[in-house]
Amino acid sequence: MPVSRFRERSRSVQGRVQRAESVLVEQYGGLVRLAYLVLPASLGRHRRVLRAHSLAQRALPRTGGGARPAPAVPAPRGGAERVAAHIGNDLRVAVLRAALKDGRRADSWAGRATAVWPPRRLPIVLGLRLFPRSGNADDMALGRVLSGAEPAIRGAFVLRHVDGLSEPEVLEMLRAAGVGDPAGALDAADRLGSGNGAAARALSAAGPSEFDACTVRAQPTDLLRRRRRTRLAGAVVLAALVTATALVATGQDTEGSAVAGSDAARSAHAPAAQDLRRTDPALWADTSRVDFTAWPARGDRTDDTALLTRALETWSNPSRGDTDVSFAPGTPADPPPGAPQLLYAGEVDARTVVLLHDGRRLARYTEPDASGGEPAALSVARADDADVTTAAAVAVTERDGAARYLLAPWIAEAGTRDLLRPDDAARDLDVSAAGVTEPVPATSAGGSCERRTVLQLRSSSRIVEDHSFLLADRGGLSPVHLTYTPLPGAGTPPARQPREATGSAALVAWSRLACGLDGLSGEGEPVRAVNLWDFADQRLPQDAGRAVWSCARAVTWRGTDEVSVDLRTRDAAQPVVRARGTAACSRFGQHVVADTRWRSPDGDWYVLAAGSRAVTGLRVTGEVTAESDDRTLAVRAPREAEAEVTGRLRTGEDLAALTGDGGR
Repeated sequence: MPVSRFRERSRSVQGRVQRAESVLVEQYGGLVRLAYLVLPASLGRHRRVLRAHSLAQRALPRTGGGARPAPAVPAPRGGAERVAAHIGNDLRVAVLRAALKDGRRADSWAGRATAVWPPRRLPIVLGLRLFPRSGNADDMALGRVLSGAEPAIRGAFVLRHVDGLSEPEVLEMLRAAGVGDPAGALDAADRLGSGNGAAARALSAAGPSEFDACTVRAQPTDLLRRRRRTRLAGAVVLAALVTATALVATGQDTEGSAVAGSDAARSAHAPAAQDLRRTDPALWADTSRVDFTAWPARGDRTDDTALLTRALETWSNPSRGDTDVSFAPGTPADPPPGAPQLLYAGEVDARTVVLLHDGRRLARYTEPDASGGEPAALSVARADDADVTTAAAVAVTERDGAARYLLAPWIAEAGTRDLLRPDDAARDLDVSAAGVTEPVPATSAGGSCERRTVLQLRSSSRIVEDHSFLLADRGGLSPVHLTYTPLPGAGTPPARQPREATGSAALVAWSRLACGLDGLSGEGEPVRAVNLWDFADQRLPQDAGRAVWSCARAVTWRGTDEVSVDLRTRDAAQPVVRARGTAACSRFGQHVVADTRWRSPDGDWYVLAAGSRAVTGLRVTGEVTAESDDRTLAVRAPREAEAEVTGRLRTGEDLAALTGDGGR
């Protein structure tokens, strides 16, 4: 090739790369956000931040002699703006392809083994952990919705509903990124977008910090533990060499030694009792983050180094010893990543209890006192995204059908009430100086529902003025926060946010459904909160009175929520449908239609249907046909007749009735 032609080609390539670099810098925040949202949440926020930046920076085209891949999208003809848009699309494809590939590698065993060290690409951060700043409740709810979707669907959601690209552009980019079924991924993303449009728009460049991997906060890794590891590094290497020499010389069983070495290594890396984090007792009144991180260490055994060491070693290596270990469904079983925070250590009901928090999980370690009794036990459950209500109480013991709770330091008043008797006043609850309550009756699983005792707590006015709320026991470490969204009253607009379930209307509504509370989340996952939403009321046929349609949504700590729709009359509640894996009855699924079969006092069977406030009409098709221009409908029909109900929204769209699989 002539020298002049080679130089001309080099200048052309260099010019393309410089233009690409300019576009990458201009769109850097959006590219990092795309990578961050496509990467799996299982990586943790610190590793997702670093990988997202790495993938965005690696999207720049090569300048060297290797063959350059063909553009992902055919180059446009036109001015500089169209060329820049084309380059931006190429960069999006490169980031999306790399994020999908990196996510698959992270989910593999080899990927997990090399996820942190050795570092393969810049940026590299040592000694610090980086996290996007926490967003509001809507941002966190959207994050849970996206984390439950496939990576390709998350990518399609961002391209279509956040970046605002056209359908053909998104399909072309998904194909170029190696997605096997781009049309299916886009359809699934559109279904997410139909209920999350407002949240998607909030993900724009000026959107919430929950998803902004370019605006992060930093905190140090465990300093004392890091220093101790550095000092032990030489000793560990020397011990490994001595062990290897001994095994070669004596011909010992290497497999058994490896297992023992693994247990020893995990015990060696267990945090030390003196490294446990302890919070200032006054912090809760002077922080904007009111959750478990604001709890001080309480109890009369907080300085018992031997006890704390046993608790830490059991959590770090639960397979050792004869301790009964249980991890709540959906809770990671890995050891604590650093020194946990000490919340409590003391004697309760002839048991010694240690309560720890590692930032995302609660761990309760118990062992018998000197009088003996049941063996030591360790229970671990998720506690991420806790707040002033869901971090207000933790069960420290369960005995003889009752539980004692350790209350948060911001709780000013504590009482109990029977949810089945809404007219009865709350009863005062005795609380010790350390914050432990007297025994509170628990609901017996599978037993008769004769009472439903719940905690009624009030936060200190230093946190929020006149804030009372209800917590219900479901057998886990953290009780469930109960809320209520009422029907609009005469001349009042509908409620947009759940309210605390302490008002008279809320207590009456919950009294009809309290016995079904334990049935929510049938997979046994711990539930963080349950909101009861009265979305419609209806006059029943044959002058049988009025009924209220309600939807109870159980929000689990992992985000695999469950909804239960009931038809509530003055005397009872009739189950209508139960569904998992649906956004219905949430901020991201604000419209709902439901139907059921109902028998009148005269013995006639009807199809009853109702829709939420955005429903302007209902239609029944099948063996029975009927139509209504109202939000409720009642039509006489044989009990076994096939009938399908569809609602009409204000936008003119159709909305099918909620079914048992969560579909529409």
